[in-house]
Amino acid sequence: MLTMKRNLVPTEAHRSELGDFLRSRRERLSPETVGLPNGFRRRTPGLRREEVALLAGVGATWYTWLEQGRSVRASVEVLSALADALRLDAVERHHLFILSDRPPPQTILADSECVEASLQRMLDSLTGQPAYLIGRRWDILVWNQAAIAVFGDYAALQGDERNIMHLVFANARHRRLLVDWNEVAPVYLAMFRADSARYAGHPDLQRLIATLMRTSPEFKAWWPKHDVVAELSNIKRIRHPRKGIMLFEFTSFAVTDGSGRKLIVYTPQHENKTADKLEDLLRLYREDRFPDGK
Repeated sequence: MLTMKRNLVPTEAHRSELGDFLRSRRERLSPETVGLPNGFRRRTPGLRREEVALLAGVGATWYTWLEQGRSVRASVEVLSALADALRLDAVERHHLFILSDRPPPQTILADSECVEASLQRMLDSLTGQPAYLIGRRWDILVWNQAAIAVFGDYAALQGDERNIMHLVFANARHRRLLVDWNEVAPVYLAMFRADSARYAGHPDLQRLIATLMRTSPEFKAWWPKHDVVAELSNIKRIRHPRKGIMLFEFTSFAVTDGSGRKLIVYTPQHENKTADKLEDLLRLYREDRFPDGK
């Protein structure tokens, strides 16, 4: 397995890349764009270094050194000010922090999480693998037909009911699906705590936790332990009401746009003829949904 270590590239290379990035963002802006007078004729495109420093509230000499790749270090607050001054979008802002070896500021939970049509098409293309996309709070945002055939129709669930933690701890039907519930549930909770720590205190997260504390004795007992664990790929055993035991390899993939969303894919295993059972379930799903063959 290939392992990438932090700071594998020399620090000088990071500083040089950071300086080049800042200069490129500065040169694409015009004074009018940022509310500055155009003034006399300019020899180079974009803003001057002094103007960026003024907009960000930093010293012109210090900013020049930063752009030149010298050994100076910007704080999180200064990087945020530079990102605002240079009109960086979310991806560019994230890139700025990575180049500066600083943790990017965490995005707060959004009131709603939109899903691009391309992601839905990708999910639909996974005809032989149940899959869904979860948001920052582990809400299930979109899913494919295979997921419906195995886990049930998420469209029938509303609000917090369509959250992974709610399904695991407060949904009796979903709990019955998990053969090894006693083993996987505390692991799920520890993964969720580690993943949601960046949003601690947000009202939506607090509401979900309060609901689970009231409705699930296990959640109420385990949540105060503060156990955390990284996400793992593992085998999940499902007890399907129509097809019996089915085995899937569970894998999580992060959507690398800074949104905190993740793609969850269940790959059927050879044991218990899981792939054949899934194919039968999909056929039954299509027949139940389209009884006239349309």
